[in-house]
Amino acid sequence: MADQSIISALILGLIEGLTEFIPVSSTAHVLLAGHFLGFKSPGNTFAVLIQLGAILAILLVYFQRLLSIALALPSSAKARGFVLSVLIAFLPAAIIGAIAHDFIKSVLFETPMLICIVLIVGGVILYAIDKLPLQPKYRDVMDYPPSLALKIGLCQCLAMIPGTSRSGATIAGALLMGTDKRSAAEFSFFLAMPTMLGAFTLDLYKNRNALDFNDVTVISIGFIAAFVSALFVVRSLLNFVSNRGFAPFAIWRIVVGTAGIIGLFIFG
Repeated sequence: MADQSIISALILGLIEGLTEFIPVSSTAHVLLAGHFLGFKSPGNTFAVLIQLGAILAILLVYFQRLLSIALALPSSAKARGFVLSVLIAFLPAAIIGAIAHDFIKSVLFETPMLICIVLIVGGVILYAIDKLPLQPKYRDVMDYPPSLALKIGLCQCLAMIPGTSRSGATIAGALLMGTDKRSAAEFSFFLAMPTMLGAFTLDLYKNRNALDFNDVTVISIGFIAAFVSALFVVRSLLNFVSNRGFAPFAIWRIVVGTAGIIGLFIFG
């Protein structure tokens, strides 16, 4: 395996972990960086499979919380309601993702210009929402009703367009429907667990015959890098958005999208 592939996998893994849980679209960053690095992966599988590192990072950080919820299920209606809400929020993406998987991977993932445009548009929308004088009704993810969770789950489906951002779509939708910024980000964390695990499993199955030893080695490097960098983000994001909001991420999206368009015109 070429050293360039190892370096590219390391860079892309770090990008995945740093961007997965913030509303800037990790998929867009990984695909654009891979495009300019000349990194190729069968069916763009690398971009999805290294997400397992980010999944394990959030499971590790939230292990105690998840364990306490699991232990409380037999006796706590609130715990059961929370699990139900997460599952309900997950369903729309699970259904649409399974149906549209091939189109998303073969068409949308192969259109860098679309990704850049969506990054910019999403950044403008996120910035506008962040500045709205919204009055939150929900401040604790354990109090999110199933109806709210379903609406957030429908918003998550927008993230099937690369550049939208799964966390960005869920957070923006949650804010508009009456949540505060911290709980919106935290619910996005919990919703990421089944969503990302489902995407990982489906993509691994779909591409099981396309992967060879070199692919597995490169993906492993990306996975480790994604795990380490995602740990840092998950541990610090909630405090950051509580103090700074989402405007910095919106500005970053616009900058990256604009730089991507310029890069495509110059380098192709």
